[in-house]
Order: sequence, then structure tokens, then C-alpha cells
Amino acid sequence: MDIRVEYQASASGEPEPGIVWFGNRRVEVRSIVDRWYGSHHRWWKIETDDGLYVLRRDEASGDWTLAAVTRE
Repeated sequence: MDIRVEYQASASGEPEPGIVWFGNRRVEVRSIVDRWYGSHHRWWKIETDDGLYVLRRDEASGDWTLAAVTRE
């Protein structure tokens, strides 16, 4: 899925997702539940009013992708 992420700098200066756009739909990040690093990617598990999402950012290109959706 093609997404756009508006990010803000964390306390360490790293980009962290703040708002996620799914097409024209704007979803605000309420909290970052978890974050981790891969060899070429960074991952975030975020909480929104819609539920939990896992976002992935390619370190080389800066592209964001939706990696998973969790619904309860």
C-alpha cells in the first residue's frame, strides 16, 4: 500500500511517524508502541484511533510502507 508519513524528530533527532496518510485519509499517531531496526529498514508499531499499524522505513530511499495492520 502506498502511504505518506509526516514525521517529527524524536528526542535523539531520529524521524518518528506523527501522521500517516492512506490516500486522502489522515490518521494521527497516538503513540509509538514499539520500534526496532533491521539491516536496511526501521520499523514502528504505532497506535492510532483505528487500531495498531506497523510501518517500515527504507533507510536508503526514505520510503515508508505499511507492513502490517492489527485489528481487535
